[in-house]
Amino acid sequence: MSLQLGVLNLLPIPVLDGGHVLFMSIEGITRRKLPLKLKNALVSGGMFLLLGMMILITINDLDRMLGFAELWNKIKGIF
Repeated sequence: MSLQLGVLNLLPIPVLDGGHVLFMSIEGITRRKLPLKLKNALVSGGMFLLLGMMILITINDLDRMLGFAELWNKIKGIF
């Protein structure tokens, strides 16, 4: 499991370690620093990408376990 986590952490998504390696590689090739605003925007975008993927995966898992119609009825029953 830790090997899988390490491999996933090296994906070139800006919020992960692989994204930081990507930034450093780009800076090394171009020999100048990336603007801070660009880095912040890319990290924010990567964070939203990961959060979106986590939400979609969770919804998919709940749908497979409970069925979407049942889940929706339970959510409506709460409110």
